Amino acid sequence: MAKFYAVKNGKVPGIYSTWEACKKQVTGFSGAVYKSFTTKEEAEAFIKDQPKTMDQPGLIAYVDGSYNIKTKEYGYGCVLLDGQNVVKELLGKGDHPEYASMRNVAGEIFGSEVAINYAIEHGYSAIYIYYDYEGIQKWADGLWKANKVGTQRYQQIIKEFRKKIAIQFIKVLAHSGDLYNERADYLAKKAAGVINED
Repeated sequence: MAKFYAVKNGKVPGIYSTWEACKKQVTGFSGAVYKSFTTKEEAEAFIKDQPKTMDQPGLIAYVDGSYNIKTKEYGYGCVLLDGQNVVKELLGKGDHPEYASMRNVAGEIFGSEVAINYAIEHGYSAIYIYYDYEGIQKWADGLWKANKVGTQRYQQIIKEFRKKIAIQFIKVLAHSGDLYNERADYLAKKAAGVINED
């Protein structure tokens, strides 16, 4: 069966007919996004769905999630920056059973959604989301299959958001001392009731 390799983000984005050709475009390229398909049409659709070019200034968002085992509530935390300045901190929680089953991942998802929504409402043309759980980007970019109601909804919402704003996901190492990542983690825990004071 023929395979088509779509490179959305790589040295030279495009569609390749062999893994070797695709591999050359993504090996050593930070943030490479690629996927194989059985039809050229699917590969083209994947490429076409590429977000807008991220060469403009935009809102920076550090997001994280937490989960409270006792209350079965998930929480999210966001630190939003414009340049070097923190413009807003957001936090919230929920206990919807479909999402609670995903534990802290639900918080990560809602944190991303809330941050993007804030960026759109405040007129930003781009947002850079710093996250420490890889599913946040993998589901958004269609690299992971969304099997649960929560991840399916997230995937669809990101698709709709990308019609309004350019979105780029950037991985950070969890608990590595990154100031804003640690702050987002704290806010998520506070929202979920895992910690109760500043």
